[in-house]
Amino acid sequence: MAAYRWKSFNDDGDRPEKPRRYGVTEMKGPNYSLFSRGLLEDVFESMGQFVDGLKLCDGSHTVMPKDYIKEVTDMAHKHNVYVSSGDWADQMLRRGPSSLKEYIEECKQLGFDSIELDVASLGLPEETLLRYLRLIKSNGLRAKPQFSVKFNKSDIAFAGDRAFGAYVIPAPQTSEMVEDVDLLVRRAERCLEAGADMIMINADDLCRQAGLLRSDIVAKIVGRLGLEKTMFEASNPKISEWFVKRYGPKVNLIVDHSQVMDLECLRGRNLGQNHSSVLGRSYFLL
Repeated sequence: MAAYRWKSFNDDGDRPEKPRRYGVTEMKGPNYSLFSRGLLEDVFESMGQFVDGLKLCDGSHTVMPKDYIKEVTDMAHKHNVYVSSGDWADQMLRRGPSSLKEYIEECKQLGFDSIELDVASLGLPEETLLRYLRLIKSNGLRAKPQFSVKFNKSDIAFAGDRAFGAYVIPAPQTSEMVEDVDLLVRRAERCLEAGADMIMINADDLCRQAGLLRSDIVAKIVGRLGLEKTMFEASNPKISEWFVKRYGPKVNLIVDHSQVMDLECLRGRNLGQNHSSVLGRSYFLL
């Protein structure tokens, strides 16, 4: 185990040693740059204690030789890092339900530990989504559904007065998207009951419009689901900083491989309201 003079993992520290249930840092694989074993090995050798998971995004693993991917997953496991397939399962499911079984089996053979399902992209009925989660779990893999705070208006149940047992005409499909955090939480709770290991939330969906994170939505998600069962995908270092400032070092985050050390510096500092940011003055002051 590498020693860091400024960092220790113990009961009095910001979070425990790996494997961790909270304070998880999942690293996006370098799929938009040269994906080399050397680059990943350098990250694992120098910062392996700070990396809990490796996410191969956007189906990047599907264009690489299988033996190469197996070498990457073996390398990650050597450093006690789990490997997630990213959201490529969404593409497989469009070929039909049977393709998911084939995909799960292939993921197991290649050494993946978890499979993500992008709920918004799939547009599946809730019971079908829960069945897929149980299928992933029954094959010994972790299931991680990813939710958006926006839903298709036609997917939201009718809330008006009606007689008990009365037939409700299905709402026509529409492209209109509406914000409904309560629906997100209810569906996420059902996923957790079905065995989901973690609920993924894309933080970009919470700040894209106004340029500021919606602290009210984040608070409701964390308050209902718990910090340990939620993971936020932060594409911007300042978003990571906002989460650590607001929820402390035990928040679960997905970051780019180039941001791992910056995030660890944030986790290891006492970021009070008057703290001078290690990344520069933050504009996420809510």
